[in-house]
Amino acid sequence: MRTRKTIVTTGLLCAALAAVLVPREAFAQAIPPAAPRDENWEAVSQISMLVGVSSVVLTPRVYYNDPEATVGWKGRWHISHLAPALTLTAATLFVDIPVKGAIESVRPGCTLDETNVAFPDSNCESFGGPSTHAFASSSAFGAGLTIFLVDTFKYSDSEFHAGSFIGNIAIPLTAAVLTSVARGVAPGTSEGFEDGGQIAAGIAVGLPIGALTGLAYTFLQEPNCGYGDHIFCW
Repeated sequence: MRTRKTIVTTGLLCAALAAVLVPREAFAQAIPPAAPRDENWEAVSQISMLVGVSSVVLTPRVYYNDPEATVGWKGRWHISHLAPALTLTAATLFVDIPVKGAIESVRPGCTLDETNVAFPDSNCESFGGPSTHAFASSSAFGAGLTIFLVDTFKYSDSEFHAGSFIGNIAIPLTAAVLTSVARGVAPGTSEGFEDGGQIAAGIAVGLPIGALTGLAYTFLQEPNCGYGDHIFCW
């Protein structure tokens, strides 16, 4: 009987202790938000990334002196231009979802536990590296670079065309630099969206993938559309 009373008493004490400790434990698990991230620089990175990618996708293939058409400069936007665009889009999504989740590189000011919990408004809802924005913008520049080089030296007898250079290299390069800078800026007490290593990793992976994609596309698809003056063809 005494043993039973001891067990009951111990059980009641444990229940009371648990009732006291549970609220404190729940309060301790509440994750405070990390340092804020500048929304203006986020907007800059978003816009510059979209500008760089759109420039490469929308710039027509420019070539000169095609033996199958009238001699002179021509601009053609072939429907196959969507192939490298969709390829790099798929690669960007692959980096953003499974690759980031496997590497688990946390954003500046965050811990692994905070990121895994993904507490709303904690500024640590997702992993930061490799930087998706840096990957997308640098892969677009890599694709534009090889498209310009192949169209210039293989299909245009090494003739330089300013429009092709601006659309495939100048704008994407400027946008890629601006995107990478914007992702790492931390004004005042705010944190950057990614750190330097995460941004560099995005560039290091994105640039060669974009270049190889553009290279494969230009060698498999000539820029001409035969006779006619239509800028869009398939």
